[in-house]
Amino acid sequence: MTTAELTEPTTRQSAARDIIQLPLGLLGFENVKQYVLTANPAEEPFMWFQMMDNSKRAFLVAPPARLVPDYQPDISDDDAAFLGITDPSDAFVLNIVTLRGGDRPTVNLKGPVVINRRTLVGKQVIPNNAAQYSLRHPLAAA
Repeated sequence: MTTAELTEPTTRQSAARDIIQLPLGLLGFENVKQYVLTANPAEEPFMWFQMMDNSKRAFLVAPPARLVPDYQPDISDDDAAFLGITDPSDAFVLNIVTLRGGDRPTVNLKGPVVINRRTLVGKQVIPNNAAQYSLRHPLAAA
C-alpha cells in the first residue's frame, strides 16, 4: 500500500480531508489530536506522522507488513467499533519506529496506530495478542 492510498496530499498545507484525527492522542502526546502522514519515496517504507500544530515534531512510522511480515495484531471489537471499522480492509496500521543513537532501530509492535481509511480517524491500540509482540522489536539491517 502506498501513502497516496490513505491520503493524497503529503504536505503541511494538507486539506482538512487529509488530516488524521486521533481523538485520544498518542501515549505521551494525548493533547495532540491532528496529524498528517508524509512520505518521501527515497525513505520507503518509512513515513512521518507529523503533528499539525507543530510541523517540527513527527513520529517515524512504517506499515508493519514492510518491516515484520508475520505481524498480525488482533484488534479488539471495542477498538474496531471506536474507529468505525467494519471490514479489515478499512484499517490502515502503522507502527512507530525508534532510532537511538548508535543502537539498532526498533519498532513498537505492542502499540500500533490503527486508522480508518474512510474516515481518517485513528487510535493507538493495544492488540489482544500484544503479549506475543515486543515494544522494541529490532529492525533487520538494511
